[in-house]
Amino acid sequence: MALFERNTVEKDGPTQSRMRELLQGYSLEVTAKEVNELTEAAPFITPGTAVSVTFLPGEEPESRVVAAAAVKRLGFDPVSHVSARRLHSEEELDTFLAHLSEAGVKRAFVVAGDLPQPQGPYEDALSIIRSGLLAKHGIRRVGISGYPEGHPDIPQDKLWQALKDKITALKEFGQEVDITTQFGFDSEPVLSWLEQLRGEGVEARVRLGIAGPASVRTLLRYASRCGVEASAKVISKYGASILNLLSTAGPDRMVEELAASLDPARHGDVTLHFYPFGGVKKTAEWIRNAAE
Repeated sequence: MALFERNTVEKDGPTQSRMRELLQGYSLEVTAKEVNELTEAAPFITPGTAVSVTFLPGEEPESRVVAAAAVKRLGFDPVSHVSARRLHSEEELDTFLAHLSEAGVKRAFVVAGDLPQPQGPYEDALSIIRSGLLAKHGIRRVGISGYPEGHPDIPQDKLWQALKDKITALKEFGQEVDITTQFGFDSEPVLSWLEQLRGEGVEARVRLGIAGPASVRTLLRYASRCGVEASAKVISKYGASILNLLSTAGPDRMVEELAASLDPARHGDVTLHFYPFGGVKKTAEWIRNAAE
């Protein structure tokens, strides 16, 4: 049983057109273990699409490089994640980036990581950027995090200052920047955050995080990592009965609400970044169907 139709808003012609525009230039996120899934889904994905390869604990750097190289061979643009607090040394980062460069990777996404204490010299994404190693190894475009609904452990004022500091540092190295947000289920805080971002003079492209089709139970599991508020929004949107927990929920309503409300004059350059919690192929098929 699916929850797509129950949660789909009425679309007029202009909304459909804006939805297609919003889906142009979308990006996807996969793990190194999901490369085979990506291969299966490749026919449904637009050539040249940016595909992020996450930096999961327990994976060897070599597996991340192999995955990024596979993404490139499939005709997509690999974006390798770098988790600052999981790096043990400058040498580890330097070697990792050197191997990515050899594989033709020109983009990276840098985050602090979820460890309470760093395992090496890098405390946060800014320390990675300021090291100059990304620029040294030919990383031309760098992704950084955005938090429209806040962060459970970081005050809002610190989030905004960190965002500005990272953008300033990247400009000093002559690198381009993307801002990729956490996934959400409510368009209102996303739209408000975008207006505030543009009001702060930030013009970088924003990739809004969207959860791909998945069971409600799966969405709840991932949402719980973002805090109680995110989990409550999943429950309010999809219900919490046993039947609904086993049902599949798609991003139809969230994407349609964004398409109907986004205004380039107020919200700037915006596209979507999909987290394929229910499978890469399922998400790729949804995107293609929605775009058509």
